[in-house]
Amino acid sequence: MLLVLLALGLALYLAISSSLAQTGETQLRERASALAQTLAQSRGSPERGRFGFVFGGQGSGTFALAVGPRDEVIGVPDFVPTAEIPDRAGLAAARGGSIDVRTASLTDRDEVTGATRAVPIRVMSVPANRRGQTYVVQVIQDRTPEVNTLGVFLTVLGIGGLLALTASLLAGAGYATRALVPIRDALRRQREFAADASHELRTPLTIVRGNVELVRRRVADDATSAALLDDVDAEVTHLAALVDDLLLLARTDSGAAQLTATSLDLADVALDAMSSLSGLAEGRGVSLELASAPAPVMGDPIRLRQLVTVLVDNGVRHTPRGGRVTIRVHPDGNRSALEVIDDGPGVRPEDAPHIFDRFWRSPTAPAGGTGLGLAIASWIVEQHSGSIAVDRADGRGARFVARLPLDRGSAAPSPQGSVAREPR
Repeated sequence: MLLVLLALGLALYLAISSSLAQTGETQLRERASALAQTLAQSRGSPERGRFGFVFGGQGSGTFALAVGPRDEVIGVPDFVPTAEIPDRAGLAAARGGSIDVRTASLTDRDEVTGATRAVPIRVMSVPANRRGQTYVVQVIQDRTPEVNTLGVFLTVLGIGGLLALTASLLAGAGYATRALVPIRDALRRQREFAADASHELRTPLTIVRGNVELVRRRVADDATSAALLDDVDAEVTHLAALVDDLLLLARTDSGAAQLTATSLDLADVALDAMSSLSGLAEGRGVSLELASAPAPVMGDPIRLRQLVTVLVDNGVRHTPRGGRVTIRVHPDGNRSALEVIDDGPGVRPEDAPHIFDRFWRSPTAPAGGTGLGLAIASWIVEQHSGSIAVDRADGRGARFVARLPLDRGSAAPSPQGSVAREPR
């Protein structure tokens, strides 16, 4: 709306300004042509009475003068400032054979107060040939009414445009609010459904897992039944993890997920998470290695542990048997950095922009994932005012780097060195 008003105002201003200028130039041209013709046809000395100010008629409000070949000025009364009249630039252009039109200003002095002001004028200079000699006729027009008209138009246009813009903003906000009500309600109901459904699914899944464990004890000697129960237990575990991730994301969307900020060391969090991840790594034949330095942060210990778990679990799943996943924790300028580097195939360039999207999985990703882990990791880092990125490690697979603000007020000791866990 603002651009439309600006374009319309500019077009109107240019149109009115051009129209006023053409009207003024037409008046000057008619009087200048008549004086040039009279000057060329006169036989004696030029008649001074035809020059000077004119009131009434077609040339009303204009002042005319003539300049001879020896710079003699005809038609300028004593009270006119000869330092500014005739206009020397227009005089030189007309003597070159062209009709010159230009705008300038004259200094007007108030005889009572002594104050001066600049009077805007338009000057037309026309060459006239008289007995083989070149004279120049100059006609001067006061542009004060024209300038005042344009000023009033700009004021009206500015105030009217602001009022129209304000009204359009208020009306647009009102209509947009009314139009977004159904969309907001639909999104709210969708979030509530995701949260409620995820919460309700946790109970039956817990019961199923408990019953599977109970039945497994009773059929411990039946290899076929035990294998089937293992499959059921694995799928239930996978489904339970999916439900937990959905519940967390639903709570983040609704604003129900709250973080508890406390002073801690990111190296301690990484070391604590390795104890639960070692079993997963050993089962896949992957070794874990932790290289840490003191990296104090202000954050939620549960969520930061989940961040480490998600990134390491992702690295283990993409690393082939016999490979290694390296976790590095260290200060990085004014931030604490968590790096997870795996020996997998790495991230394809076309996959990098989508790797933190929900439910997105690369066509080359191994089976078993939900497509929510990295989205949760991105949310955790964002809630801690940090950043997370992925690139290709030198000579290895993918390298995930999460950077969190460094807590410079913490002086708690942290482990420093390397911890390695090799697969059995």
